Amino acid sequence: MFNNRVKINELLQRGETGHQVTVMGWVRSFRNNQFIALNDGSTNNNIQIVATLGNFDDALLKRITIGASLKAAGELVPSVGKGQKVEIMAASIEILGDCDAEKYPLQPKKHSLEFLREIAHLRFRTNTFGAVFRVRHALAFAVHQFFNNRGFIYLHTPIITASDAEGAGETFRVTTLPFEGPPRNEDGSVNFKEDFFGRSTNLTVSGQLEGELAAMAFSDIYTFGPTFRAENSNTARHLAEFWMIEPEMAFYDLEDNMNLAEEFIRYIIQYVIDNNATDLEFLSQRLAEEEKSKPQAERSEMSLTEKLQFVVGNQFERLTYTEAIEILKESNHNKKKKFQYPVDRWGIDLQSEHERYLVEKHFKKPVILSNYPKEIKAFYMRQNADGKTVAAMDILAPGIGEIVGGSQREERLDLLEARMKEMNIPSHELWWYLETRKFGTVPHAGFGLGFERMVQFVTGMTNIRDVIAFPRTPGSAEF
Repeated sequence: MFNNRVKINELLQRGETGHQVTVMGWVRSFRNNQFIALNDGSTNNNIQIVATLGNFDDALLKRITIGASLKAAGELVPSVGKGQKVEIMAASIEILGDCDAEKYPLQPKKHSLEFLREIAHLRFRTNTFGAVFRVRHALAFAVHQFFNNRGFIYLHTPIITASDAEGAGETFRVTTLPFEGPPRNEDGSVNFKEDFFGRSTNLTVSGQLEGELAAMAFSDIYTFGPTFRAENSNTARHLAEFWMIEPEMAFYDLEDNMNLAEEFIRYIIQYVIDNNATDLEFLSQRLAEEEKSKPQAERSEMSLTEKLQFVVGNQFERLTYTEAIEILKESNHNKKKKFQYPVDRWGIDLQSEHERYLVEKHFKKPVILSNYPKEIKAFYMRQNADGKTVAAMDILAPGIGEIVGGSQREERLDLLEARMKEMNIPSHELWWYLETRKFGTVPHAGFGLGFERMVQFVTGMTNIRDVIAFPRTPGSAEF
């Protein structure tokens, strides 16, 4: 029977000794033919199994190699060695799975993150990825807890859709039509009426539009699911498949939206601080070591744990896009041409370097920007009275720039239809979306948070490919 095992994290936290326990896990090291460091993934800390000399067959001991899995039972006793409070005096050891130590890729040495991406099926066994994915789990749990505590309804929006919510056109097509010789119309175009859904469909880029429909009945909903962007971006900030959290709230304006987003970010970060202190400490030390290789001017002024405490302990700075442009235009950084993309006029789309300057150099805290030019924003955002801007907001975080994007939605049917016409978005395809503006429309708002960017921020990992189990990027769909 396997369900009588105790997880290593629980044993180390309890610290009680003098009783029989059973543990199972993977061997991290085996010293002097009697000291086994065992890890089961519940914590980065190992428990030491003492295989007293003479008590076990040589044939068994030879099978205790790094990476092998085993079951050990014995008495939990105070440890006389350094680095651990308790250890297990093994009465029995059973090998569950052998591991050829010479072929095992995770040798007891430091491995680069690039190498570990090539063996993503095994990288969970390293301390770095153990900590990252326990933090990721904690953040996901906190997301659901935050919205559940506030009476939100969790909505599952479709993965396959016929709409492109962003209007960007960068989607993955879903089809059952043959690639060789698909059915065609008289004009030579593909006849999607013969496809599975009877029309052209794609993987979703956002659950927002469907979320708005539900908010018109439940008031407050949120989605948390995978989204897909066919952007050919080989950067440390982009994935083709990632997870999005998208709440939609009826009877909310832009300020309500900003308030909820700020409260949400602080809540989920605080949850990790309260529940994953050991993992955060490890990741903070790891980041400090990584920063030593950077030039002094590029190093963070705060440790990872200090940065997280700073975010949860301070109000976010709020300013308009127009105010931000003035700050950037007048900055020494811009005047000395240190920006790759110079800030020379109102109306430009802010780049990551501009966002990070505002957060890391100017305000030195998270920033909420609002009221962007309508030309650089989506069709569904509420138009402001000035005729130039929309009630949009972005939250910018140190290290990665934009982490949240949201807006008050345009609830006025005539203005929404006019904007869609301006942007060449076919209203007949979104008839269902427009009908919510005909039948009891209300002011409403929402935002989207890219979950992987939040995990990046909280863990201090510099590449987004290292905070999702199996990253999907251009040219890469391994595992």
